[in-house]
Amino acid sequence: MSEPRWLSDDEQQVWRDFSLATAMLQAHLEGQLQHESGMPHTYYEVLVSLSEAEGRRLRMSELAAVRSSSRSRLSHAVARLEAKGWVRRESCPTDKRGAWAVLTDEGFAALEEAAPGHVQAVRESLFDPLAPGQVAALGEISAAILKQLRPRCAAAAAAEEAAASSAPVVELPKSG
Repeated sequence: MSEPRWLSDDEQQVWRDFSLATAMLQAHLEGQLQHESGMPHTYYEVLVSLSEAEGRRLRMSELAAVRSSSRSRLSHAVARLEAKGWVRRESCPTDKRGAWAVLTDEGFAALEEAAPGHVQAVRESLFDPLAPGQVAALGEISAAILKQLRPRCAAAAAAEEAAASSAPVVELPKSG
């Protein structure tokens, strides 16, 4: 095994600052949404994705891909959103195993109510402290990181889905 490429002192500081800043930003935005709208950021992002889709609907597999989420994790989130009346599932007529997630009018109203506070929190905590050139640089930096990570994350998600779909089904004995 080759020797690791250790971080320089400057790189180490940038990494620590970046890691702390992104964790604090996510925690701040999560807290804002929970406090003001009673929803986790994950649910907000699902509602946004559905609101931007044609007909406010996406196949569950497409929604998982858009959200970079595993199907099982997304299914759990959609179940919670269904319980609130914000999303409904519909069977796919062309694929009996497929299902659509559909944003309801109530879900769209919840998103419309949550969006202004969320956008204000994003603006105040991310964009307001930056100069326009820094915003452009942040966009370029984010795109470069995503370009590097997307293929790796997609491969990991595919492996996770394959493992989940090939897991043996264990039937429990019925009582009574």
